[in-house]
Amino acid sequence: MPDIVNGLFEMIGGIIIWLNIRRLIKDKEVKGVSWFVTAFFMVWGYWNLYYYPHLGQMFSFIGGLFIVFANTTWVVLFFYYERKKSENLTSLE
Repeated sequence: MPDIVNGLFEMIGGIIIWLNIRRLIKDKEVKGVSWFVTAFFMVWGYWNLYYYPHLGQMFSFIGGLFIVFANTTWVVLFFYYERKKSENLTSLE
């Protein structure tokens, strides 16, 4: 039962992170949020993908996939938009 509950929390967390991704795509920039925070939880999520199977917690592993995929998407988009912003500023000079 604890594995199922944890897996559900991870799945729901992954789905909720997509609200941040949707906002990032809409705004095409991030203000007031450090990329490092999401990157930390992304790395922790990758660790969990290794760790959960060793505990026999397959529901948590599946939920962890949601978190890792969402956090990785957010971090990649963050750097994509930062690079694009930097390129636009360079072209204005």
